[in-house]
Amino acid sequence: MATYTHLTERTPQVSADELLAGFRPSERFGEVSFDTYRPDPAQPSQQAAVDALRAFGDSINGGVASGGGFLSKLFGGGKKKDVGKPGLYLDGGFGVGKTHLLASLWHAVEGPKAFGTFVEYTNLVGALTFRKTVEALSGYKLVCIDEFELDDPGDTVLMSRLMRELAEAGVKLVATSNTLPGSLGEGRFAAADFKREIQVLSDQFDVIRVDGEDYRHRGLDPAPDPLAPEQFDAAVEAGFGALGTVAIDSFEDLIEHLSKVHPSRYRQFIEGLDAIAWRNVTTITQQAVALRFVVLADRLYDKDLPIIASGLPFDRVFTEEMMTGGYQKKYFRAVSRLTALAREGHTAGQKLAS
Repeated sequence: MATYTHLTERTPQVSADELLAGFRPSERFGEVSFDTYRPDPAQPSQQAAVDALRAFGDSINGGVASGGGFLSKLFGGGKKKDVGKPGLYLDGGFGVGKTHLLASLWHAVEGPKAFGTFVEYTNLVGALTFRKTVEALSGYKLVCIDEFELDDPGDTVLMSRLMRELAEAGVKLVATSNTLPGSLGEGRFAAADFKREIQVLSDQFDVIRVDGEDYRHRGLDPAPDPLAPEQFDAAVEAGFGALGTVAIDSFEDLIEHLSKVHPSRYRQFIEGLDAIAWRNVTTITQQAVALRFVVLADRLYDKDLPIIASGLPFDRVFTEEMMTGGYQKKYFRAVSRLTALAREGHTAGQKLAS
């Protein structure tokens, strides 16, 4: 029998040490490797990315990269001395496996290392202070930054300084994003006013392009339609009734409650849950609220928590203006991930009902 709880009753408190200890791949990517990545034969850039990251990891571990071309430039051929930039930057569309590749590198590299999203690193600075963050991360061999995206001028200056100081300390950097380094910040604020800081960020990375279609929906059936209100309770019982702990909330109440929980605590916010159920999903109309919800969607996806929901489909949870504005890549990623989780929730209901 499932135990039912409410996210709206949770306000976790998290120490700075707990934040730092959490900088590792989520459960979804807890055991991935380069061998478990399945490159699309129609997209040769995917296999090229695997090969480049393997060599980069070998270099960090003290091995010797071989071959010519890109890797020769990056690692100096058969020499151990690095001649390239201190980091790699995986650029590609949604769902091409960039996070899988980044987590595979993290698992392959020996010694102290960190793995987190861009937002988690900015939150870490807020919790520890900038100087203590640099001190904590400077002793690492590798820092992995997933979903690298600049949202405002403050983030630009902050990450510019952080990446520069870590690179000067000998830390290797690898980032993923849907935006090329030189284009970070475009469409959000007056990026030209911060060109120097953006250039400093761009100078830290050699770019690897990863092409392909969104694997989360590749060859799958269309996303399930949301439930009618009168179907919700029965669907949750059928789909999640045999699970451990299920959080059931009114979507409107949850969205309001998110303002009371700092995004740095969202991992702990959903800790111990096995599934999510939301009544009456509606469109979020305020940008600040929508951006908080994007962080929650990322954490739910990290933990692979299936979702059953009534109300609007997830491709309508953000306004049209949001989906075409400066943060559109964040919103498209959230829709892609929420849709995948809703499909898992629908599948769970079908299995238990059959």
